[in-house]
Amino acid sequence: MTHGSVQKAGKVRNQTPKVEQKHHVSRSPRLRNKHNYYKRYVKGIPTGQQSSARRRRR
Repeated sequence: MTHGSVQKAGKVRNQTPKVEQKHHVSRSPRLRNKHNYYKRYVKGIPTGQQSSARRRRR
């Protein structure tokens, strides 16, 4: 059993306007390591995903 007809498959995706991707330039490894050191050891922020206590509610 299907929900809706097969002719309408992909309707919303085909209607949405195409948006160009932004060009992403990644940091050099040296800068990335420097930033990670500052976060982990200087500021003392724990690594990994945030626990539910630290997560900010909107």
